[in-house]
Amino acid sequence: MIRIAGPRRRVATFVSVVVVGAVVLALGLTACSGEDGAGVIDTVGSVDFVNPLAIPPLAESTVNAAGERVFDLTAQAGTTEFTPGVVTETWGYNGSYLGPTIVARRGENVRINVNNDLDVATTVHWHGANLPAEMDGGPHQMVEPGAEWNPNFEIDQPASTLWYHPHPEGDTEHQVEMGLAGVFIVQDDEEAALNLPRSYGVDDIPVVVQDRRFDENGQFVADVRGYIGPIGDQLLVNGTLAPYLDVTSEVVRLRLLNGSTSRVYDFGLSDGRSFDLIGTDGGLLEEAAPMDGIRLSPGERAEVLVELVPGETVNLQSNPPDLGISASAATRNAGDDTLDVLELRAADTLSSIGETASTLASIEPLDKADATVDRSFTLNGYTINNRLMDMTRIDETIEAGATEVWTVDNAMPLPHNFHVHGVQFQVLRVGAEPPPVELSGWKDTIYLEPGVRYELIMQFAEYTDPDFPYMFHCHMLSHEDAGMMGQFVVVEPGEEAGTPPTAHDAIVPQSNLAVGSGPRVLAPAHGH
Repeated sequence: MIRIAGPRRRVATFVSVVVVGAVVLALGLTACSGEDGAGVIDTVGSVDFVNPLAIPPLAESTVNAAGERVFDLTAQAGTTEFTPGVVTETWGYNGSYLGPTIVARRGENVRINVNNDLDVATTVHWHGANLPAEMDGGPHQMVEPGAEWNPNFEIDQPASTLWYHPHPEGDTEHQVEMGLAGVFIVQDDEEAALNLPRSYGVDDIPVVVQDRRFDENGQFVADVRGYIGPIGDQLLVNGTLAPYLDVTSEVVRLRLLNGSTSRVYDFGLSDGRSFDLIGTDGGLLEEAAPMDGIRLSPGERAEVLVELVPGETVNLQSNPPDLGISASAATRNAGDDTLDVLELRAADTLSSIGETASTLASIEPLDKADATVDRSFTLNGYTINNRLMDMTRIDETIEAGATEVWTVDNAMPLPHNFHVHGVQFQVLRVGAEPPPVELSGWKDTIYLEPGVRYELIMQFAEYTDPDFPYMFHCHMLSHEDAGMMGQFVVVEPGEEAGTPPTAHDAIVPQSNLAVGSGPRVLAPAHGH
């Protein structure tokens, strides 16, 4: 049987159509060795919700002489007791696991001092942010051990729930699995004028959901895998096992983030009640939408409002997600799992903010007639358009300010999704149909059901750099690590793409620099 090279093992940069087709056939017919999945996991009723949900602290900030709001993040190794008395080796930002929640307002200039106290190189990518490519934190912006990186950019997008995480070439899955991730909340005046829950940690709650698997010594392991990547049998929510949340308000706002490296969730409530979906990846919807479940693939976010009555208990669950694949492939890829996520415990007396807003944001639809370029992207094997990632190759060149239509499809009978850096898109069509309500707002990541063409429209900002690229890729991180990624640059009209930094351009410790404070281009022999 033909086998794809596994995650973190680089495969040849030339893949023929014949080989890719054979890979697809092999994967469609049978599971590859080591990718048999975990069978069906059902934790409903078996989770004793005994731990109060950890709320990530708000990141502290100052305002410097230039008027920038300055945050400090340090990537560091540590240990965490997810279970009392059991010590797990973990990584985090400013702590042992995950990182603080960054909050900034539209129009602010921010500067984030990123220090790397790990013994390996890392990056920090601001997932969902509209910013210059050189500040994006992709694989060309490696921060070596002991080094500091100081991205600065203007917050120029609507109120939304973004996040940040590592993005090193070939090692993203491992670093995220170890715990490097955090929430980034953007605020603006339009959202502030709405009657919505927004007291952080009280009625406005980040909910970072990650599946993990522990060995007999309490250490993370990722050896039980499907084609999607590692499949955990326990859930961490904000780094908490078996969590409960004491709810003190009639309506609670949950900012759901699928922070898993592979697993797709279908979030709903245990008694089947509906919730109001108010926002997706890039901001609020135009109107609140009652729903009884929402599917989120890795990297996707959703803001939902849940109503409770005094004294009741209800659980956030993940029901078997519709992956659009065969029954046997779904079983091998966590598609049949039912998981208890978080217990919501309503107090006997609940506060009220009154009737919450149902009319939310103004979203100007992008017009297909204004698009100047159509591009097509087919995901197949670990390739996009039959290409594996090449750090020295620019795959697409885009003019600043352009409106483009990207048609994306998954040619495999197995799961993929698609994330674009530096831009939020709107979904024009799902197959032959207009998008469902959960895809009607701003998005930067989307699940790709096999055999369905997704028509996306996006307008690129005025940030230009012919040399420094943004990324597009599958956000199932083992796929990304194996090469399922491409690069694009945004240029001035008529300008050509330049030469991207090599894989070994890095931010290095000050003591290693020659005169000056900029990054050094390392010799080709240098390795991480």
